[in-house]
Amino acid sequence: MFGETKAFSGFAVDDVEAAARFYGDTLGLKVSRANGMLTLHIAGGRDILVYPKPDHVPATYTILNFPVVDIEAAVDELGRRGVRCEQYGEPATDAKGIHRGGGPLIAWFTDPAGNVLSVLEDPGA
Repeated sequence: MFGETKAFSGFAVDDVEAAARFYGDTLGLKVSRANGMLTLHIAGGRDILVYPKPDHVPATYTILNFPVVDIEAAVDELGRRGVRCEQYGEPATDAKGIHRGGGPLIAWFTDPAGNVLSVLEDPGA
């Protein structure tokens, strides 16, 4: 039924202006605006809708993953841009916020609305 549909994902934020600055200026994504919402234009030609929700509650799971070739460099650059990676006890993260136990190396951080994002190491990224 939807096999040929160009589906897209979306998520809510409580402040569209803060989201636009974070995703555009801090993370360096191309961001466009229409009808009070944002569209994040990510590599690969797929867009992500970011919409306002006044009673927004942050997701308790990762809503967006950014594959990177070198997670150490990505986490360091996020830090220079004022983004702090989360420190978790389970799954355990190191002093930089990188989880190194099983699976890809991954670090989580949040957007201004509290939504969880990640960078994960993928040598083919």
